[in-house]
Amino acid sequence: MPDLELDPSRTALVVMDYQPSSLGSLSNADELVARAGELLDKVRSVGAHVAHVRVGFGESDYAAVPSHSPFAGIAANEKLRATMHADSESTAINERLAPLDGEITVRKTRVGPFSSTDLHQRLQGVGVDTILVAGITTAGVVLSTVRQAADMDYRVVVVSDACADPDTQVHETLVTKVFPRQATVLTAQELLASLA
Repeated sequence: MPDLELDPSRTALVVMDYQPSSLGSLSNADELVARAGELLDKVRSVGAHVAHVRVGFGESDYAAVPSHSPFAGIAANEKLRATMHADSESTAINERLAPLDGEITVRKTRVGPFSSTDLHQRLQGVGVDTILVAGITTAGVVLSTVRQAADMDYRVVVVSDACADPDTQVHETLVTKVFPRQATVLTAQELLASLA
């Protein structure tokens, strides 16, 4: 395990897309939620920051999607529109991981958490320079976050077993071969030990 010293005042656990619309595609959803909950409890106990990210669309978001966008299929399909609507239960943050008062919470309308939210500004506003990444899916929001956060000069730590993808082979390739180029990759237990 890499020697990792974290300053809680400059560190944020970023929990992304832990919502029914994402968890429903995974066979180990309950295990993932429990692990993310344990991470949240520990991060809160040491005084680090927490940011919650969810994906959901309002009517104005759907109206703004260009016809050539990969998101046009959601906007054009009534069932998907309803499922991914910001007011739908399927886009609500899992209740075990519910934000506490004062924690950063953003709703995104794209894959990554930075391009359609003020997440970066809010993290900068509380002095965060290190993010601990937990999210679903690994090939979606996690990959986008690692790439963009590294470009934005964050120190990135991917919590490998608090991320998941319906394609386990893709998950393994990303956490073992791709993410280590721009991030430290740890298991939840390794991270919890470094926060002890």
